[in-house]
Amino acid sequence: MSVPVQLRNLRRDFGPTVALAGLDLDIGPGELVALLGPSGCGKTTALRIIAGFESADSGELLMDGRDVTAVPAHRRDIGMVFQSYSLFPNMTAAENVAYGLRVRGKAAAERRARSAELLDLVGLPGRGDHYPHQLSGGQQQRVALARALAVQPKVLLLDEPLSALDAKVRLTLREEIRRIQLELAITTVFVTHDQEEALSMADRVAVMKDGRLEQCAAPSELYERPATPFVAEFVGTMNRLPGTVRDGGVVELFGRRLPIHGDAPAAGREVDVLLRPEGLAVGAADADGGTGATVRVATFLGPTTRLHLTTDSGLALKADLPSWEAGKLTVGARCTLSPHENPVLVAER
Repeated sequence: MSVPVQLRNLRRDFGPTVALAGLDLDIGPGELVALLGPSGCGKTTALRIIAGFESADSGELLMDGRDVTAVPAHRRDIGMVFQSYSLFPNMTAAENVAYGLRVRGKAAAERRARSAELLDLVGLPGRGDHYPHQLSGGQQQRVALARALAVQPKVLLLDEPLSALDAKVRLTLREEIRRIQLELAITTVFVTHDQEEALSMADRVAVMKDGRLEQCAAPSELYERPATPFVAEFVGTMNRLPGTVRDGGVVELFGRRLPIHGDAPAAGREVDVLLRPEGLAVGAADADGGTGATVRVATFLGPTTRLHLTTDSGLALKADLPSWEAGKLTVGARCTLSPHENPVLVAER
């Protein structure tokens, strides 16, 4: 059964260091929410408080509407997957998966059946008799996931479970974790430092900074409509361009006037315009309007190519183009840059 989880004004201090500064977050039943942010932002502390491994100095933690702030970890009905697998080396995969059921006094036949069912679910049928040292890192993490799910927890916690794996295995396993999470409809909180993981797996991403929540939104909204300059620059790649605010809630950039997303500073203010690489149009060198620039580096990324450019005024920018179009612009080529006509976020200087 999926349950909602609510964090209410959670605060946690470690001496003079503030780990959580009044964190509020609502997680819906069956939802996967990723906690994302720089090192020291409080995301792991928040996860450990949900798990019951840390105690909050103040605030409340609610699961299914019940206050579990003071409930010990073993009574919270939570499954957890760690970065380091944490499998018992002297137990087979099946025995590792069934461990929690054995602790709960379940019969041997039930443990075997449940273990086999979950190993099949995570893509390891027939591997139940293998010991951890006989399995790859990705397979061990699948066993750890099956073990966390064996006791049918109401909430699943994932503490950077993919960071120790190589890129190809990480991609495959994150797709598998998402498939299983959707199939079981289990409420899940996922801590990661990898933006791509967060944006590709989560229903919503909660971006944290200095123990506070900056924004919690669907991946597309977070990327396209960041609520703060910090979110805009932390998630994805962002250009900062000098602009001037004009009357009517617009900013002048490269000779064009663009609507400002959110509250606009007073007219006449000099600001930084935050613009994604795909928000810049790259035209021919003799195109009307825009500003002149020179291609310094072209990085092929498959369907897109990222151009590193320098404007005639010395500003370094990045622009993403379809690779077939970018192929016409070699290093050293001249071009013209202009912003697309979309609302932009500005940051005061």
